[in-house]
Amino acid sequence: MQASSMFLRPIDRSDLPTCVSWGRDRTFCEHAGWTVDLPEPAHEAHWRALVERPKPDLIRLAAVAGDDVVGYVDLAGEGPDRRELGYAIGPSSRWGQGLGRTAAGLGLQYGFREVGLREVCAEALDANQASVRILIGLGMTETGRGHDEPFLGAPSYYRQFTIDAANWKRQAAR
Repeated sequence: MQASSMFLRPIDRSDLPTCVSWGRDRTFCEHAGWTVDLPEPAHEAHWRALVERPKPDLIRLAAVAGDDVVGYVDLAGEGPDRRELGYAIGPSSRWGQGLGRTAAGLGLQYGFREVGLREVCAEALDANQASVRILIGLGMTETGRGHDEPFLGAPSYYRQFTIDAANWKRQAAR
């Protein structure tokens, strides 16, 4: 599975079994902040609602590599010019292959080119260094410290990042 062949598309009903399956991956759930051991019907109801009744303040796109949905990208928020980037790669056996960085980068591209955003922000827990490295690697600038939140049982806090359209264009041109 090549990260370089990844693309984003709207999540549809055919993706539900894959998205629901991530809920069986304890490591994925612990890292993503999902409820561990949540019954499968609850995961299915959640994902079905996202597909059938999308929230106006959330753009959620499937990250597809080859023929497989390998994760998702979110652009959340109500403002027309600024959204918050989120991303997840599942299951955890796919981590460490560059898929997260590729998905997050495609999320920025979608936000700036397709949605016409002027700025994208993101947060990552300091203890989740892989996620912090992704945001820094995408050229996002650290702007502040968010609230405290444990990560895998260890004390941590959110590091806040942002990038504007002009800086993203310069980063993307490299």
